[in-house]
Amino acid sequence: MRRVGLLLAAAAFVAALVGASTAQASKFIQKGIYDDAQVLYGNPDKTFPVLQQMGTRLVRVNLWWGGPNGVARSKPLNPANPADPAYDWATYDRTVRYALAYKMATIFTVIGTPDWANGGQGWNRAPTKAADLQAFVTAAARRYSGTFKGPDGATIGRVSKWIAWNEPNNPVFLKPQFVRSGNKWVIQSARDYARMCNAVVKAVKIVHYTNKVACGVTSPRGNNQPGSVRTSTSPLAFMRAMKLAGATGFDAYAHHPYYGYPSETPNTKPPPGKHGLPPTAVTLGNFEMLTKELQRLYGNMRIWVTEYGYQTNPPDKSYGVTPAKQALYMQQAWDKLKANPKVDMMIWFLLRDQTPGVVGGWQSGVYTASGARKPSRETFERLG
Repeated sequence: MRRVGLLLAAAAFVAALVGASTAQASKFIQKGIYDDAQVLYGNPDKTFPVLQQMGTRLVRVNLWWGGPNGVARSKPLNPANPADPAYDWATYDRTVRYALAYKMATIFTVIGTPDWANGGQGWNRAPTKAADLQAFVTAAARRYSGTFKGPDGATIGRVSKWIAWNEPNNPVFLKPQFVRSGNKWVIQSARDYARMCNAVVKAVKIVHYTNKVACGVTSPRGNNQPGSVRTSTSPLAFMRAMKLAGATGFDAYAHHPYYGYPSETPNTKPPPGKHGLPPTAVTLGNFEMLTKELQRLYGNMRIWVTEYGYQTNPPDKSYGVTPAKQALYMQQAWDKLKANPKVDMMIWFLLRDQTPGVVGGWQSGVYTASGARKPSRETFERLG
Protein backbone atom coordinates (compact mmCIF):
# COMPACT_ATOMS: atom_id res chain seq x y z
CA MET A 1 0.00 0.00 0.00
CA ARG A 2 2.86 2.33 0.80
CA ARG A 3 4.26 1.74 -2.70
CA VAL A 4 0.85 2.41 -4.26
CA GLY A 5 0.57 5.57 -2.22
CA LEU A 6 4.00 6.73 -3.38
CA LEU A 7 3.09 6.01 -7.00
CA LEU A 8 -0.14 7.97 -6.67
CA ALA A 9 1.72 10.85 -5.05
CA ALA A 10 4.29 10.83 -7.85
CA ALA A 11 1.55 10.80 -10.46
CA ALA A 12 -0.17 13.72 -8.75
CA PHE A 13 3.13 15.61 -8.66
CA VAL A 14 3.71 15.05 -12.40
CA ALA A 15 0.13 16.13 -13.13
CA ALA A 16 0.69 19.28 -11.08
CA LEU A 17 3.85 20.03 -13.06
CA VAL A 18 2.02 19.53 -16.36
CA GLY A 19 -0.78 21.78 -15.16
CA ALA A 20 1.70 24.42 -14.04
CA SER A 21 3.49 24.23 -17.39
CA THR A 22 0.20 24.66 -19.25
CA ALA A 23 -0.76 27.55 -17.00
CA GLN A 24 2.57 29.23 -17.73
CA ALA A 25 2.31 28.77 -21.50
CA SER A 26 1.42 31.72 -23.70
CA LYS A 27 -2.31 32.40 -23.77
CA PHE A 28 -2.00 34.92 -26.56
CA ILE A 29 0.30 33.43 -29.21
CA GLN A 30 -0.96 33.73 -32.78
CA LYS A 31 0.43 32.45 -36.07
CA GLY A 32 1.08 34.61 -39.07
CA ILE A 33 2.72 34.94 -42.49
CA TYR A 34 5.18 37.52 -43.82
CA ASP A 35 5.38 37.52 -47.62
CA ASP A 36 5.14 40.91 -49.30
CA ALA A 37 5.34 39.44 -52.81
CA GLN A 38 2.12 37.50 -52.22
CA VAL A 39 0.26 39.59 -49.63
CA LEU A 40 1.07 43.14 -50.74
CA TYR A 41 1.80 42.80 -54.44
CA GLY A 42 0.20 39.50 -55.43
CA ASN A 43 -3.40 38.74 -56.39
CA PRO A 44 -5.37 39.15 -53.16
CA ASP A 45 -8.30 37.13 -54.52
CA LYS A 46 -5.95 34.13 -54.69
CA THR A 47 -3.69 34.84 -51.70
CA PHE A 48 -6.18 35.61 -48.94
CA PRO A 49 -8.42 32.56 -49.39
CA VAL A 50 -5.32 30.37 -49.06
CA LEU A 51 -4.21 32.24 -45.93
CA GLN A 52 -7.69 31.81 -44.49
CA GLN A 53 -7.70 28.07 -45.21
CA MET A 54 -4.40 27.83 -43.32
CA GLY A 55 -5.90 29.53 -40.26
CA THR A 56 -3.63 32.57 -40.56
CA ARG A 57 -4.37 35.17 -37.90
CA LEU A 58 -1.68 37.78 -38.69
CA VAL A 59 -0.12 39.16 -41.87
CA ARG A 60 3.04 41.19 -41.53
CA VAL A 61 3.85 43.65 -44.35
CA ASN A 62 6.48 46.33 -44.87
CA LEU A 63 5.05 49.84 -44.82
CA TRP A 64 7.62 51.68 -46.92
CA TRP A 65 7.98 55.35 -46.05
CA GLY A 66 10.55 55.96 -48.83
CA GLY A 67 12.37 53.88 -51.42
CA PRO A 68 11.09 52.58 -54.78
CA ASN A 69 7.77 51.42 -53.30
CA GLY A 70 7.51 54.20 -50.76
CA VAL A 71 4.22 55.83 -49.77
CA ALA A 72 5.90 59.25 -49.82
CA ARG A 73 6.48 59.80 -53.54
CA SER A 74 7.73 63.33 -52.79
CA LYS A 75 8.18 65.52 -49.73
CA PRO A 76 4.73 66.21 -48.25
CA LEU A 77 3.62 69.71 -47.34
CA ASN A 78 1.59 68.42 -44.39
CA PRO A 79 3.37 65.16 -43.45
CA ALA A 80 1.07 64.20 -40.56
CA ASN A 81 -1.99 64.42 -42.81
CA PRO A 82 -2.80 61.06 -44.46
CA ALA A 83 -4.57 62.91 -47.27
CA ASP A 84 -1.46 64.88 -48.31
CA PRO A 85 -1.14 64.51 -52.11
CA ALA A 86 2.49 63.37 -51.78
CA TYR A 87 1.26 60.07 -50.28
CA ASP A 88 0.08 57.02 -52.22
CA TRP A 89 -1.52 54.46 -49.88
CA ALA A 90 -3.42 52.40 -52.47
CA THR A 91 -1.50 49.14 -52.04
CA TYR A 92 -1.80 49.25 -48.26
CA ASP A 93 -5.49 50.21 -48.30
CA ARG A 94 -6.19 47.12 -50.39
CA THR A 95 -4.19 44.83 -48.12
CA VAL A 96 -5.80 46.09 -44.91
CA ARG A 97 -9.29 45.73 -46.38
CA TYR A 98 -8.66 42.18 -47.60
CA ALA A 99 -7.13 41.17 -44.28
CA LEU A 100 -10.15 42.56 -42.45
CA ALA A 101 -12.56 40.77 -44.79
CA TYR A 102 -10.77 37.47 -44.16
CA LYS A 103 -10.60 38.07 -40.38
CA MET A 104 -6.86 38.66 -40.12
CA ALA A 105 -4.94 41.45 -38.41
CA THR A 106 -2.35 43.42 -40.37
CA ILE A 107 0.99 44.26 -38.78
CA PHE A 108 2.82 47.21 -40.36
CA THR A 109 6.63 47.28 -40.33
CA VAL A 110 7.61 50.92 -40.87
CA ILE A 111 10.80 51.01 -42.94
CA GLY A 112 12.67 53.01 -45.57
CA THR A 113 13.87 56.61 -45.33
CA PRO A 114 13.06 58.90 -48.30
CA ASP A 115 16.02 60.70 -49.87
CA TRP A 116 14.69 64.08 -48.82
CA ALA A 117 14.68 62.99 -45.15
CA ASN A 118 18.38 62.06 -44.87
CA GLY A 119 20.19 64.02 -47.55
CA GLY A 120 19.98 61.32 -50.20
CA GLN A 121 21.94 58.70 -48.25
CA GLY A 122 19.59 55.83 -49.11
CA TRP A 123 16.59 54.09 -47.58
CA ASN A 124 18.67 52.21 -44.99
CA ARG A 125 20.06 55.31 -43.29
CA ALA A 126 18.25 56.93 -40.38
CA PRO A 127 16.32 60.15 -41.03
CA THR A 128 18.20 63.31 -40.09
CA LYS A 129 15.22 64.36 -37.96
CA ALA A 130 13.22 61.80 -36.05
CA ALA A 131 10.31 64.24 -36.23
CA ASP A 132 9.99 63.52 -39.96
CA LEU A 133 9.53 59.82 -39.25
CA GLN A 134 7.08 60.60 -36.45
CA ALA A 135 4.99 62.76 -38.78
CA PHE A 136 4.78 60.01 -41.40
CA VAL A 137 3.81 57.34 -38.87
CA THR A 138 1.20 59.73 -37.44
CA ALA A 139 -0.32 60.00 -40.91
CA ALA A 140 -0.26 56.21 -41.29
CA ALA A 141 -1.79 55.58 -37.87
CA ARG A 142 -4.54 58.10 -38.62
CA ARG A 143 -5.31 56.51 -41.97
CA TYR A 144 -5.49 53.04 -40.41
CA SER A 145 -7.25 54.10 -37.22
CA GLY A 146 -10.47 52.33 -38.15
CA THR A 147 -12.37 55.58 -38.76
CA PHE A 148 -10.62 57.01 -41.85
CA LYS A 149 -12.54 56.82 -45.10
CA GLY A 150 -10.82 56.05 -48.38
CA PRO A 151 -11.41 57.69 -51.77
CA ASP A 152 -14.50 55.52 -52.26
CA GLY A 153 -16.05 56.80 -49.03
CA ALA A 154 -15.72 53.43 -47.25
CA THR A 155 -13.83 53.01 -43.99
CA ILE A 156 -10.45 51.42 -44.67
CA GLY A 157 -9.98 49.48 -41.44
CA ARG A 158 -7.75 49.45 -38.39
CA VAL A 159 -4.14 48.46 -37.90
CA SER A 160 -3.33 48.19 -34.20
CA LYS A 161 0.06 46.41 -34.33
CA TRP A 162 3.17 48.21 -35.53
CA ILE A 163 6.87 47.38 -35.88
CA ALA A 164 9.64 49.96 -35.92
CA TRP A 165 12.01 49.11 -38.80
CA ASN A 166 13.55 45.72 -39.57
CA GLU A 167 16.78 44.17 -38.26
CA PRO A 168 18.53 47.43 -37.37
CA ASN A 169 21.55 45.45 -36.10
CA ASN A 170 22.15 44.33 -39.70
CA PRO A 171 23.89 46.78 -42.10
CA VAL A 172 21.57 45.71 -44.92
CA PHE A 173 18.79 47.54 -43.11
CA LEU A 174 20.54 50.26 -41.11
CA LYS A 175 23.88 51.97 -41.61
CA PRO A 176 26.28 52.74 -40.07
CA GLN A 177 26.50 50.06 -37.39
CA PHE A 178 29.56 51.45 -35.56
CA VAL A 179 31.32 54.83 -35.63
CA ARG A 180 34.39 56.13 -33.88
CA SER A 181 33.91 58.47 -30.94
CA GLY A 182 37.27 59.65 -29.72
CA ASN A 183 39.43 56.59 -29.19
CA LYS A 184 36.60 54.05 -29.05
CA TRP A 185 33.86 52.60 -31.20
CA VAL A 186 30.18 53.14 -30.39
CA ILE A 187 27.12 51.30 -31.71
CA GLN A 188 25.70 54.12 -33.80
CA SER A 189 22.93 51.95 -35.23
CA ALA A 190 21.45 51.50 -31.74
CA ARG A 191 21.64 55.25 -31.07
CA ASP A 192 19.90 56.05 -34.35
CA TYR A 193 17.41 53.28 -33.81
CA ALA A 194 16.43 54.45 -30.33
CA ARG A 195 15.31 57.75 -31.85
CA MET A 196 13.41 55.94 -34.59
CA CYS A 197 11.74 53.54 -32.16
CA ASN A 198 10.63 56.42 -29.94
CA ALA A 199 9.28 58.33 -32.94
CA VAL A 200 7.14 55.38 -34.02
CA VAL A 201 5.89 54.81 -30.46
CA LYS A 202 4.91 58.45 -29.99
CA ALA A 203 3.09 58.65 -33.30
CA VAL A 204 1.15 55.41 -32.94
CA LYS A 205 0.21 55.97 -29.30
CA ILE A 206 -0.96 59.54 -29.87
CA VAL A 207 -3.45 58.34 -32.47
CA HIS A 208 -4.74 55.48 -30.30
CA TYR A 209 -3.28 54.58 -26.91
CA THR A 210 -4.26 50.91 -27.28
CA ASN A 211 -2.09 50.48 -30.38
CA LYS A 212 0.87 48.17 -29.83
CA VAL A 213 4.43 48.78 -31.01
CA ALA A 214 7.35 46.36 -31.19
CA CYS A 215 10.92 47.61 -31.29
CA GLY A 216 14.23 45.78 -31.56
CA VAL A 217 13.29 43.53 -34.49
CA THR A 218 16.81 42.10 -34.32
CA SER A 219 18.42 39.59 -36.64
CA PRO A 220 19.89 36.55 -34.87
CA ARG A 221 23.58 37.25 -35.42
CA GLY A 222 26.19 39.99 -35.41
CA ASN A 223 29.99 40.03 -35.42
CA ASN A 224 30.60 43.10 -33.21
CA GLN A 225 33.67 43.89 -35.31
CA PRO A 226 33.75 47.61 -36.11
CA GLY A 227 35.82 48.44 -39.15
CA SER A 228 35.34 45.03 -40.75
CA VAL A 229 34.01 44.49 -44.26
CA ARG A 230 30.46 43.79 -43.07
CA THR A 231 30.15 45.11 -39.55
CA SER A 232 27.05 44.02 -37.67
CA THR A 233 25.88 44.01 -34.05
CA SER A 234 24.88 40.96 -32.05
CA PRO A 235 21.28 41.10 -30.81
CA LEU A 236 21.95 41.32 -27.06
CA ALA A 237 24.65 43.96 -27.52
CA PHE A 238 22.22 45.92 -29.67
CA MET A 239 19.43 45.56 -27.10
CA ARG A 240 21.66 46.92 -24.33
CA ALA A 241 22.84 49.80 -26.53
CA MET A 242 19.32 50.85 -27.58
CA LYS A 243 18.28 50.80 -23.93
CA LEU A 244 21.25 52.99 -23.04
CA ALA A 245 20.34 55.33 -25.89
CA GLY A 246 16.84 55.84 -24.45
CA ALA A 247 14.55 53.52 -26.44
CA THR A 248 11.36 53.39 -24.39
CA GLY A 249 7.58 53.16 -24.40
CA PHE A 250 7.19 50.17 -26.72
CA ASP A 251 5.00 47.19 -25.89
CA ALA A 252 7.03 44.27 -27.24
CA TYR A 253 10.53 43.33 -28.27
CA ALA A 254 10.68 41.67 -31.70
CA HIS A 255 13.34 39.16 -32.72
CA HIS A 256 14.12 36.82 -35.63
CA PRO A 257 15.71 33.67 -34.14
CA TYR A 258 16.75 31.96 -37.40
CA TYR A 259 19.01 28.92 -37.51
CA GLY A 260 22.61 29.33 -38.68
CA TYR A 261 23.24 26.00 -40.40
CA PRO A 262 20.94 23.32 -41.84
CA SER A 263 22.18 20.90 -39.17
CA GLU A 264 20.56 23.08 -36.47
CA THR A 265 17.13 22.23 -35.12
CA PRO A 266 14.99 24.69 -33.12
CA ASN A 267 16.55 23.16 -29.99
CA THR A 268 20.20 23.33 -31.09
CA LYS A 269 22.22 25.89 -29.18
CA PRO A 270 24.42 28.14 -31.35
CA PRO A 271 28.20 27.73 -31.08
CA PRO A 272 30.01 29.60 -28.28
CA GLY A 273 31.69 32.93 -28.87
CA LYS A 274 35.41 33.48 -29.11
CA HIS A 275 37.63 32.36 -26.24
CA GLY A 276 34.82 30.32 -24.69
CA LEU A 277 32.56 33.31 -24.17
CA PRO A 278 28.76 32.91 -24.45
CA PRO A 279 27.42 32.79 -28.01
CA THR A 280 26.64 36.10 -29.67
CA ALA A 281 23.84 34.60 -31.76
CA VAL A 282 20.30 34.30 -30.37
CA THR A 283 18.36 31.51 -32.05
CA LEU A 284 15.49 29.41 -30.74
CA GLY A 285 18.12 27.10 -29.28
CA ASN A 286 19.17 29.70 -26.70
CA PHE A 287 16.10 31.92 -26.76
CA GLU A 288 16.14 32.10 -22.96
CA MET A 289 19.19 34.40 -23.20
CA LEU A 290 17.07 37.03 -24.91
CA THR A 291 14.19 36.50 -22.48
CA LYS A 292 16.44 36.97 -19.45
CA GLU A 293 18.25 40.02 -20.79
CA LEU A 294 14.98 41.62 -21.85
CA GLN A 295 13.61 41.06 -18.36
CA ARG A 296 16.69 42.67 -16.83
CA LEU A 297 16.56 45.72 -19.10
CA TYR A 298 12.84 46.29 -19.61
CA GLY A 299 10.99 44.26 -17.01
CA ASN A 300 7.80 42.46 -18.00
CA MET A 301 8.04 43.03 -21.76
CA ARG A 302 6.13 41.04 -24.37
CA ILE A 303 8.00 39.24 -27.17
CA TRP A 304 7.04 39.05 -30.84
CA VAL A 305 8.78 36.60 -33.17
CA THR A 306 8.10 38.54 -36.34
CA GLU A 307 10.17 36.44 -38.75
CA TYR A 308 11.21 32.80 -38.74
CA GLY A 309 11.55 29.93 -41.17
CA TYR A 310 13.56 27.06 -42.62
CA GLN A 311 14.48 26.84 -46.28
CA THR A 312 13.99 23.55 -48.08
CA ASN A 313 16.28 21.40 -50.19
CA PRO A 314 15.25 21.25 -52.95
CA PRO A 315 15.79 23.87 -54.16
CA ASP A 316 18.33 25.36 -51.70
CA LYS A 317 21.17 22.81 -51.61
CA SER A 318 23.45 24.75 -49.28
CA TYR A 319 21.10 26.08 -46.61
CA GLY A 320 17.93 24.05 -46.97
CA VAL A 321 16.55 21.08 -45.05
CA THR A 322 14.24 18.38 -46.37
CA PRO A 323 10.57 19.35 -46.71
CA ALA A 324 9.75 16.83 -43.98
CA LYS A 325 12.25 18.43 -41.61
CA GLN A 326 10.90 21.88 -42.42
CA ALA A 327 7.47 20.75 -41.27
CA LEU A 328 8.91 19.10 -38.16
CA TYR A 329 10.97 22.15 -37.22
CA MET A 330 7.98 24.45 -37.75
CA GLN A 331 6.01 22.42 -35.22
CA GLN A 332 8.94 22.29 -32.78
CA ALA A 333 9.45 26.05 -33.05
CA TRP A 334 5.76 26.70 -32.41
CA ASP A 335 5.70 24.37 -29.41
CA LYS A 336 8.77 26.02 -27.92
CA LEU A 337 7.45 29.55 -28.38
CA LYS A 338 3.99 28.64 -27.17
CA ALA A 339 5.55 27.33 -23.94
CA ASN A 340 7.00 30.81 -23.30
CA PRO A 341 4.32 32.90 -21.53
CA LYS A 342 5.74 36.16 -22.92
CA VAL A 343 5.55 35.30 -26.63
CA ASP A 344 2.54 36.70 -28.52
CA MET A 345 3.20 35.56 -32.09
CA MET A 346 5.24 33.51 -34.53
CA ILE A 347 5.37 34.92 -38.06
CA TRP A 348 6.55 32.46 -40.72
CA PHE A 349 8.54 33.68 -43.72
CA LEU A 350 7.23 32.90 -46.49
CA LEU A 351 3.91 31.72 -47.94
CA ARG A 352 5.46 30.82 -51.29
CA ASP A 353 9.11 30.29 -52.23
CA GLN A 354 10.83 33.08 -54.04
CA THR A 355 12.17 32.21 -57.49
CA PRO A 356 15.31 30.03 -57.17
CA GLY A 357 18.47 31.65 -58.45
CA VAL A 358 17.33 35.21 -57.78
CA VAL A 359 19.88 37.15 -55.73
CA GLY A 360 18.62 37.20 -52.17
CA GLY A 361 15.95 34.62 -53.01
CA TRP A 362 14.59 32.58 -50.13
CA GLN A 363 12.87 29.22 -50.18
CA SER A 364 11.17 28.87 -46.80
CA GLY A 365 7.60 28.98 -48.12
CA VAL A 366 4.94 26.41 -47.35
CA TYR A 367 4.39 26.29 -51.12
CA THR A 368 7.07 25.91 -53.79
CA ALA A 369 7.64 28.66 -56.34
CA SER A 370 5.48 26.67 -58.78
CA GLY A 371 2.64 26.44 -56.24
CA ALA A 372 3.01 22.86 -55.00
CA ARG A 373 2.27 22.22 -51.33
CA LYS A 374 5.04 21.25 -48.95
CA PRO A 375 4.33 19.19 -45.81
CA SER A 376 4.71 22.39 -43.78
CA ARG A 377 1.53 23.73 -45.39
CA GLU A 378 -0.61 21.30 -43.40
CA THR A 379 1.59 21.70 -40.32
CA PHE A 380 0.97 25.45 -40.33
CA GLU A 381 -2.76 24.88 -40.61
CA ARG A 382 -2.70 22.61 -37.55
CA LEU A 383 -0.72 25.02 -35.34
CA GLY A 384 -2.77 26.17 -32.43
